[in-house]
Amino acid sequence: MILGIGASARKDGITSAAVKAVLQASGMEYDYVSLTGKRINGCIGCTRCATDNFCKVKDDWNEIGEKMLKAEAIVFGAPNYYGTINALGHACLERTFCFRHRDVFSLKGKLGVVVSVEYSRETRNTVQTFITKMMQSNKIEIVGAVAARGYSQCYTCGYGASCSIGNVVKDHGFLDEIKSEHCPLHFDEQKDAIDQAYRAGKLLGSELKNKTLGFKTKGYEQV
Repeated sequence: MILGIGASARKDGITSAAVKAVLQASGMEYDYVSLTGKRINGCIGCTRCATDNFCKVKDDWNEIGEKMLKAEAIVFGAPNYYGTINALGHACLERTFCFRHRDVFSLKGKLGVVVSVEYSRETRNTVQTFITKMMQSNKIEIVGAVAARGYSQCYTCGYGASCSIGNVVKDHGFLDEIKSEHCPLHFDEQKDAIDQAYRAGKLLGSELKNKTLGFKTKGYEQV
């Protein structure tokens, strides 16, 4: 089973669409979790997880952590907020520190796909780099990455057309109104990102099938 996690606070935005595209392309059984509305605190450094490699802070992360342990692969997607990964995504990945104690890496051997949603060329790869680092620190084998284009909240805040410090004016100058042609493309209009998601999903599905076949073959030979 593949676990897909969309870390955006926007339930049905570009991040969720990109993660779901990877899951669907895999052809495998999957579970998708949105962090929208979830209460996920950051690590508090209590170290109580050192006893059994599971976080003792009680909030909505614990169920997600259990799903991570049960999954064969994790597709994690997050958007760029303020030049870095958003707080929900950061907190969710930060809590995986509990899986790394006493020479035990609870997520070791799982496969991973990184999905990043950036809105600026200046911040390109910021989110991807962070998710990659966190997966690698848990010894997850990354088999693919998807980079989609997001958009600033300035396009939907209601004041973007005339806000001198906002990204709408930065991108297009002052506008009488924000029209569809001014807005960045949604995921289903981003051909390159769609292709990346399809390839990553197909590769992930293939790797999981080969892994399962390998286990079955090994088990047969031992009989």
